[in-house]
Amino acid sequence: MKWIRKRVLSGELLSGTFLNLGSGLTAEIAGQAGFDHVILDLEHGSGDQESLVAQLQALEATSAAAVVRVASNEAPRFKRVLDLGPSGVMVPMVNTAEEARQAVAASRYPPEGNRGVAGWNRACRFGPGFEEYFKEANRNLLVVVQIETPEALGNLDSIAEVEGVDVLYVGPTDLSVSLGIPRQFEHPHMQEAYDKVVASARKHGKTAGILAPRYELLEGFIGRGFTFVSVSSDGAVVAEGLYRLAAGFAQFRTR
Repeated sequence: MKWIRKRVLSGELLSGTFLNLGSGLTAEIAGQAGFDHVILDLEHGSGDQESLVAQLQALEATSAAAVVRVASNEAPRFKRVLDLGPSGVMVPMVNTAEEARQAVAASRYPPEGNRGVAGWNRACRFGPGFEEYFKEANRNLLVVVQIETPEALGNLDSIAEVEGVDVLYVGPTDLSVSLGIPRQFEHPHMQEAYDKVVASARKHGKTAGILAPRYELLEGFIGRGFTFVSVSSDGAVVAEGLYRLAAGFAQFRTR
């Protein structure tokens, strides 16, 4: 297992990107590119449980740690994902301390949580690795909760206080929409929200994380104190590149 929780909580800058195509090939490319972590997106991405297996297998031979974003904060979704052996889980739309506790509980074996126990799965090397994994998982699995609404901003301190929450992660698109300023990532209200998240994370010994929708915003986010930072996605990079290539033919059609 590529346990990264200690590195995340130490405040080390860890680079990442989202994988939303459900492709083992782009997962392999992202891992080989040198990212510290990648986020496999089961909330908005095109992949499913089966394609998740292929992506995790592709990342195995790279240095990138896999964090899986579940579709929602429901215990059965955690079980299916965590038994495949990622380094951590990301939980969307966490608005209250109770919802944060629910996410942590679904990520922890009893008595610390309510995650179901099984040994014949990928995380446990289909049996032989059960004892080692069972011993390490509660301590080393990373739990990332997403801050995406005004309600979450109002409950930041109580969410950050929850034992087992490791990263307060801003979802800038959802947050901007819920604040009534869609995709205005540099709006004063968004900048105020960024600073609140960083301050709350520091106050409670947690880490602040964010997705940089555009590369040019990266420096500003890191300067504010975000250290678990992702930029763009495989889908966005592929689309941008292909649109640019196709547009290059326009000059030849006008001759």
